[in-house]
Amino acid sequence: MITLSKKLREEAAKKKGAPPLPGSKTQRASIRDKLLAKEVPEMKENLPASCEVEFDNVDTLHRFKLTVCPEEGYWKEGRFKFYIDVPEEYNIVPPKVKCLTRLWHPNITEDDGSICLSLLREHSVDGTGWAPTRRLKDVVWGLSSLFLDLVDFDDPLNSIAADLYLRDKKAFEGKVLDYVERYAKS
Repeated sequence: MITLSKKLREEAAKKKGAPPLPGSKTQRASIRDKLLAKEVPEMKENLPASCEVEFDNVDTLHRFKLTVCPEEGYWKEGRFKFYIDVPEEYNIVPPKVKCLTRLWHPNITEDDGSICLSLLREHSVDGTGWAPTRRLKDVVWGLSSLFLDLVDFDDPLNSIAADLYLRDKKAFEGKVLDYVERYAKS
């Protein structure tokens, strides 16, 4: 409850250059920021061996880059960068994720890096979409799995890539390797 005396004390403290009083509005962190303060260390501890996380600013936990370097599968030896932006409404809504590396993948668009991963969907028909119980580590593991076992050829975002895979696996593999060589080598 805000009282006049509390408001006057806060204003006086501001004038004197004193730090804000506990519980004052200038000191409050958002729910998202409180969650991220707990989740980021947990995410780093549980990072798959094939992934690296990079924060441009250590004080901005809601924006970071993830690099996935698959050790097996069609995309092995590539370095795929993702930009992850956690919105203010987190954990009610999922993080926004874009692939920054151009690649040939059934679940990632070649032109703008949009990603088809059910856990990143706010509303999912199959029940595997985003839920407030999910964490950043789930997002990282999901993105990593897109290069191994979560490839969805039946419900693709890049239908041309999925069709090529279903018609001619050798040609699909050749196109993937070409993209890895041209766009995803370090």
